[in-house]
Amino acid sequence: MTAFDESLLAPGSDLVGLTAAICDIPSVSGDEAALADAIEATLRARPHLEVHRDADAVVARTSFGRDRRVVVAGHIDTVPVADNLPTRLEAQPDRPGGGAGSRPQARRDDSPPEGTRRDDRVLWGRGTVDMKGGVAVALALACELGTPGKVPAVDVTWVFYDHEEVEAARNGLGRLARNHPGLLDADFAILGEPSNAGIEGGCNGTMRVEVRTRGVAAHSARSWTGVNAIHGAADLLARLARYEPRTVAVEGLDYREGLNAVGIRGGIAGNVVPDECVVEVNYRFAPSRSEAEAERHLREVFDGYDVTVTDSSPGARPGLDAPMAKDFAAAVLAVTGGEPQPKYGWTDVARFAGLGIPAVNFGPGDALLAHKDDERLHVAELSACRDALRAWLLG
Repeated sequence: MTAFDESLLAPGSDLVGLTAAICDIPSVSGDEAALADAIEATLRARPHLEVHRDADAVVARTSFGRDRRVVVAGHIDTVPVADNLPTRLEAQPDRPGGGAGSRPQARRDDSPPEGTRRDDRVLWGRGTVDMKGGVAVALALACELGTPGKVPAVDVTWVFYDHEEVEAARNGLGRLARNHPGLLDADFAILGEPSNAGIEGGCNGTMRVEVRTRGVAAHSARSWTGVNAIHGAADLLARLARYEPRTVAVEGLDYREGLNAVGIRGGIAGNVVPDECVVEVNYRFAPSRSEAEAERHLREVFDGYDVTVTDSSPGARPGLDAPMAKDFAAAVLAVTGGEPQPKYGWTDVARFAGLGIPAVNFGPGDALLAHKDDERLHVAELSACRDALRAWLLG
């Protein structure tokens, strides 16, 4: 195993080099081993940490005998890499990186380009936002907090896990909860998902269903002897087009729902009238609604059709009324100016909520840029998140 260059982990570093180094190790879901190896080797070199490995999830814990424990967690996988998406540092925030190649190579110069303010720099590349910027912040602090003169006021569990960008059954944090539940025991959890360096409370739930239309197969030259199932999907798609999603207030935060077709398939040959059409639909629902309620709602929307649930994860209420959450929100506001907002996408704060652990999202990057071909991270948010989290953990 090869650890990260120590110079990238120095407390005075601005984290650009570390983030780029983490981005440059391929880690599309299912291919996280090399990055997990590097993280594990880096953490095992720190005597103040007790390190555990479960498949490609790495957990490091302090044991200073504090009366409270905080989990800081982040996933290390990404969605697939676009061929035109290198990891590189740019001076201008509105100019995408150029070049080609399926595996990006990072620029290692951490200093601002001449004539450019530090907060003007932008790091482009897959994973910069979702969520290797947050992973870099956590890894740097895991190595720093616990060294002489920098002992945190709480014990900290640092979790770097795999398979977040795929179906829930493969999620590395869920696997840890099943295999080693004691490793996740905590009073509060912080998930480093992109949140523009502010706190995002809770998250929407997500459910995917397959909605089927049925027909009668026939030769397309004699189509009147059959019933075209793809044509039958017109009403189903019209229902989706007319659907008006809700905005739901939950504990002072407004969660926007969404219901969208995300895939469609049907037909077996160019001369056959199809007897089945399947429309895949994704429903994002407010955390005030349970999975059972979400399923009932979808069956009402698609009444008369065959509906099959293929994947589901519950939402999480904001939980900002928990004492540690209030304290952390105040600390973040003081450093970054970020007022708490709702998290529209699903994140693993819901998994912590299911374990009875209050949790929030807090990390660098704009979630609207996650998974995009122009994914990019404003460098200033890296240090802002690190400074706020460091100050709060040190007390």
